[in-house]
Amino acid sequence: MAENSLFAILLRSPWWISFVISIAIVAACSTLLPKDIWPFAALGAAPIFIIGCMAAWRQFKAPSSAKVEAIRAEAAGMSWKQFAAALEAAWASEGQSVQHITDRAADLRLEKSGTVTLVSARRWKAATHGVEPLKELNDAVVRLKAQYGVYVVLQGTVSETARAFAKEHGLLLLEGDALAAMLLQSKSGKA
Repeated sequence: MAENSLFAILLRSPWWISFVISIAIVAACSTLLPKDIWPFAALGAAPIFIIGCMAAWRQFKAPSSAKVEAIRAEAAGMSWKQFAAALEAAWASEGQSVQHITDRAADLRLEKSGTVTLVSARRWKAATHGVEPLKELNDAVVRLKAQYGVYVVLQGTVSETARAFAKEHGLLLLEGDALAAMLLQSKSGKA
């Protein structure tokens, strides 16, 4: 699905927006079309209604902003060893096999179903994240024959140049709410 398609935008929007659009389409069809064909035209609202249901389910399952902030604050207070263990537990709970590696550019090697991902997480508390660590991660992905690279950011900002480089080379920036949700999910899985 394209990032800025109508369905993608509706999936990221509050669930009720899709339902309002569906109701508006049905109302417009019933008002503007002849009585014998308007129900068939109104079926065009079904995909938007389904997207609304999907968005509602995702938003229902998503952690609250208070929980996300609490886990981010907790992670910010962790030592590198504790943070690495939390990441390892999070990926292990998703069925990944996790290995610590001693490479300058990557810290963890994930493998699942033959797909290898390298994770660079050591700069997770840096104030700014530039393009250099991403270049090193990309080189490690090529050198170690991995399919993917993940760069973990808990604090600080990622420069626009670094974001562009990551997008161009297929590197994932794991940051913000996505990182917090992953850590929260693994933490609740342990409890």
